[in-house]
Amino acid sequence: MILIITRHGETEENKAGIIQGHLPGKLSEEGVQQAQKVALQLRMEKVDYIYSSDLARAADTAREIARFHPQAILVFTKELRERNLGEFQGKKKTDFGWGARDFKATALDPQEGETLEQLYHRAENFLQHIISKHRADTVLFVGHNGINKALLAVITGKTAEGIQEIENQRNADVIIFNLDQDKNNTIRILSAVKH
Repeated sequence: MILIITRHGETEENKAGIIQGHLPGKLSEEGVQQAQKVALQLRMEKVDYIYSSDLARAADTAREIARFHPQAILVFTKELRERNLGEFQGKKKTDFGWGARDFKATALDPQEGETLEQLYHRAENFLQHIISKHRADTVLFVGHNGINKALLAVITGKTAEGIQEIENQRNADVIIFNLDQDKNNTIRILSAVKH
């Protein structure tokens, strides 16, 4: 199976330094352009299925990509939602003394949200389901920084705590893996939209 993982385009909330979590998010003008660029970047890839977070910022990015893959089945799912950040959602990073570059949502410990362990297991269970269902397909995930880092942790054999070691994924970055059920996973391409 070939798995393509990308992150949604920049949102108005990203620009404003707002912690989003399960909030829908609205693509900024730059975010729309990033979604269009990543769609162009992926247009020559054979894509059989597109699974996207059902949150607006990812769903809108997925729709841009799907325009170049009319034969692909597009599925919106809660399993690819960003980590539920509970009481932090909707607050500004600056409220906690964080700048845009030094903020990592994985460092948060929300009382009302999702733990890193829960995020990891959500990613692991969904990935196992997709691998068993789509062994010979090319599948695209459109997600968010946190869930994508959890997926990368699972694919690379890290633990839930290892999510924090993975670098943040920039908006509209793309990573392509060859996956198999024996976990002989290889990165085929690592590319990014120019930011």
